[in-house]
Amino acid sequence: MAPTETLAEQHFATLQALMPGSLVPVALLTGSTPAGRRADLLGKLRTGELKLIVGTHALIEEPVEFERLAVAVVDEQHRFGVRQRAALDAKAPAGLAPHMLHMTATPIPRTLYLANFGALDVTTLRELPKGRQPIVTHVVGGERERDRAYDRIREELRAGHQAFVVCPLVSESEALQARAATAEFERLKETELADFRVVLLHGQMRPREKAAAMEEFAAGGADVLVATTVIEVGIDVPNATVMLVEDAERYGISQLHQLRGRVGRGEDPSLCLLFGPAESPRLQALARHTDGFELAAIDLALRGEGELTGTRQSGLARFRFARLPEDAAILERAHARAAALLREDPGLRAPELALLAAELEAAEKEPVAA
Repeated sequence: MAPTETLAEQHFATLQALMPGSLVPVALLTGSTPAGRRADLLGKLRTGELKLIVGTHALIEEPVEFERLAVAVVDEQHRFGVRQRAALDAKAPAGLAPHMLHMTATPIPRTLYLANFGALDVTTLRELPKGRQPIVTHVVGGERERDRAYDRIREELRAGHQAFVVCPLVSESEALQARAATAEFERLKETELADFRVVLLHGQMRPREKAAAMEEFAAGGADVLVATTVIEVGIDVPNATVMLVEDAERYGISQLHQLRGRVGRGEDPSLCLLFGPAESPRLQALARHTDGFELAAIDLALRGEGELTGTRQSGLARFRFARLPEDAAILERAHARAAALLREDPGLRAPELALLAAELEAAEKEPVAA
């Protein structure tokens, strides 16, 4: 399951290349799948004829039934909510849960703490793919720095490279003081980037228009792509060496890290320019660190880990005594002790565990925050 149709289509193409032929049939299910094709896929999933499917949120819709879902992979896990991932779990046979593989460059605070508790096994890939160069990130505050930033962008464009410009809004809003992609697209064509070919991409465009804009940029027919966060995942243009993010303080750490990952995908040094307040702890964290787990730890300290048994993915956990992250070592010991108790007495039926069992039963009845 992937968060965007573009990324789901890429995974589908990869699996087809890895497993050619009909030995393991694979199909694609997204919001754009025609009704007739959708009905055929759902029928084959229900009977077990189709063993492997790639899709978007469409996979967790109510009509989708698996004969025997055993393994589920969630890519860009931070883009899905707790209930959405639980909905995928619920597609398994009654009383069972699928083996789950969550993939992300920047774990959300809740995921990081689940890993710390031993509730998730973690595999970390810390090296860059072969041939890639690290990305230098700068926080751009004042107008003088902004002018210099555009100078650097033009230098890269004249050298034959390409650039992304990301805005938080599609169109201008009276309620929100932030740059809009449509207005910035028109402005840049007449001002700082007048000498270059600029194209626009946002989620409200028709699918054919979006595909045309992305294909033109990927093929090198355009120098600059002005976009919203639709480019956050699933975009691979090795010649793009500059990422400019307007109003960067409006984004979370994981989202900024993902956006930054759209450059630095080739063999040329790349640059990420975050336009926002220089004193922002989140923006400074991005400027100092490129490791997703380091950024996730900073995000955890800034936002809190949320509910480990509920649905909040950030915010302070509601422990009665523990203070996080200062008491992480105590919580790890508590987890180890709890695991030992469950091995010895899964039902907590021993007399000396009666109070613990009662507390757990009461905790399960407490309302869960949305």
